[in-house]
Amino acid sequence: MSQSLVFDPLVAWPLIWALTGLAVVLVAVALWRGLPGWALRGVALALVIAALAGPVLQEEEQAPLSDIVILVVDESASQKLGDRPDQTARAVARIEAEVAALPDTELRVVTVGDGPDNAGTLAMTALAEAMAAEPRARLAGAILVTDGQVHDMALTPDLPAPLHVLLTGRSSDWDRRLTIKDAPAFAILGEEVRLKLRVDDEGAVPPGFGQEAEVEIAVDDAPPQTYLVPVGSDLDVPVMLQHGGMNVLRFSVAPADGEITDRNNSAIVQINGVRDRLRVLLVSGEPHAGERVWRNLLKSDASVDLVHFTILRPPEKQDGIPVDELSLIAFPTRELFVEKIKEFDLIIFDRYRMRGILPMSYLQNVADYVKEGGTVLVASGPEFGAVDSLWRSPLAEVLPVEPTARVIEEGFRPAVTDLGHRHPVTEGLEDLAPEGGWGRWFRMVEVNPLEGEVLMTGPDERPLLVVNRVGEGRVAVLASDHAWLWGRGYEGGGPQLELLRRLAHWMLKEPELEEEALTATANGQVLTITRRTIEEEPPGPVTVTGPDGAIVSLDMAAETPGRYSVDWQAPQIGLYRLEQGDLTRVVAVGPAAPKEFEQALASPDLVAPAVEARRGGVLSIEDGLPDVRQVGEGRAAAGRGWIGVTPRGAALTEDLSVAPLLPAWVWLVLAALFAVAAWLVEGRRGTPRRA
Repeated sequence: MSQSLVFDPLVAWPLIWALTGLAVVLVAVALWRGLPGWALRGVALALVIAALAGPVLQEEEQAPLSDIVILVVDESASQKLGDRPDQTARAVARIEAEVAALPDTELRVVTVGDGPDNAGTLAMTALAEAMAAEPRARLAGAILVTDGQVHDMALTPDLPAPLHVLLTGRSSDWDRRLTIKDAPAFAILGEEVRLKLRVDDEGAVPPGFGQEAEVEIAVDDAPPQTYLVPVGSDLDVPVMLQHGGMNVLRFSVAPADGEITDRNNSAIVQINGVRDRLRVLLVSGEPHAGERVWRNLLKSDASVDLVHFTILRPPEKQDGIPVDELSLIAFPTRELFVEKIKEFDLIIFDRYRMRGILPMSYLQNVADYVKEGGTVLVASGPEFGAVDSLWRSPLAEVLPVEPTARVIEEGFRPAVTDLGHRHPVTEGLEDLAPEGGWGRWFRMVEVNPLEGEVLMTGPDERPLLVVNRVGEGRVAVLASDHAWLWGRGYEGGGPQLELLRRLAHWMLKEPELEEEALTATANGQVLTITRRTIEEEPPGPVTVTGPDGAIVSLDMAAETPGRYSVDWQAPQIGLYRLEQGDLTRVVAVGPAAPKEFEQALASPDLVAPAVEARRGGVLSIEDGLPDVRQVGEGRAAAGRGWIGVTPRGAALTEDLSVAPLLPAWVWLVLAALFAVAAWLVEGRRGTPRRA
């Protein structure tokens, strides 16, 4: 039971205050005039004003409420190291027993694991959510069982009671950690790129460990290279990328005996390999309407260095003009086809015919250039079937087709073959057709395929676009010079630039246009695995090897002809190896060392400021489990071997009764009695007169 005095005024409070002021003035005047009953007059006026204020006695019947203590248990990945799980279990059991022994005190237990998207331990967020579910007036304290690696300390809630931390871990723990401090997102193929890494030994490092550590660096599935890295110092490591597209670099240092974890002994860096400048040699045998198609395509790419020659004056042209009066530039055949041929990434022969400008030995150099990894594209016209065709040169040994000397002069619509629907050069091209289909072409050279893949056909399904791999290089033949009609929009046109762009990039060995490719992308921990193939039979399952060595076999579903994919939820972050037949791929899901293992040693440094601000304490479980006591509000709530909670004294009102302090007639009688007493006193003594 509790009682309190409240007021239920009979008139408005402003009027009561005004009457109070008037009463004070009247009493003051009486005192100034020397009236002996001034005090009795004041009491009478005070009783009248009190009666108007309506004092009421309020009586509450309350049921006391128990205090609440919140226990946040850190069950993140770093809490599973060493004997921390056992320490945590013992601490939770001790707190449960101690709180149960306190009078009128309840315990709320909240567990927190790894945060989403590698956010770390969000213990303060969990504490705030637990506080929001309880009445603030009943919170007597909060206890956090953790290793101290809490990553949302900036979100510490405003707790009206002490906050304590029971710290797991041991003073003898130590850890070796590898960190990549600087790594570019892009690197130029064939050029050295430098990365900065660091190896640190932290904690109670045992004597005998050297000042250097061996670090292995592996690019994709290539054999690793080993470097000696000084411990505690930054080191620049040179790395050279070997292929375009995404390169996965894995850095690792061998685990040391006794360290608390090796999860932070490795790191992953993904660098996109790009070409510096693509050097393309375009040789046009004669001016024609489609010549500018190739020039516009290659000049539109800022990363392409184009060298273009058009033969305007063949040797057989004799018009009597002296050579020293010609303004034409001499064709530097020896420089291009002997001295610098290997500097070009792509050579295009555009309607070129044998006119004695390039000796046979130079064309043999081109054939050898292809076998050694170069690329050649032949965009042919009627000359390809003539007597001076490139087919009748040493270049024929790398060409995938044989001309029949017949030139087909009729309208036709190019068509993509069944193989072309699966090949990355022509895959999905028909989806880019304008309404009514592609426009027609009107000329092509009849050729017979010898090897390679036929991607497009012309009239009567004759080969129109044929590609092939020769040795380490690639060759393509386009048996028509009318692709420019698509670019001009004739009869609706077609995807001219897209076709030629894909063809050029396939010849330049861009990774996204490989016929047989196994790729993977990670969105959070969802791994999307894609397989591209030109085979008719679907590929078998893909084998995924996780960072812990676990192997999973996944079946892939067909999306489009030649493309298969599957989405898979990776169970943990780290490096995954994909295998399917002869294809392998390495992909990183999140960082190699999660945020939980960036600092694996237990430390109070992050939590100490918040604990001190709330009069709590940080106690190491290694030193013993604490007692729990009740302490008064505002007093120190932690000491050697004990922590304190503050009783809140909260209660629930079950019944409420209200009664006037005095009946109204009592107030009037009392006021009248004091007024009469004042009159009698002043009447007997007389009223003093002022001189």
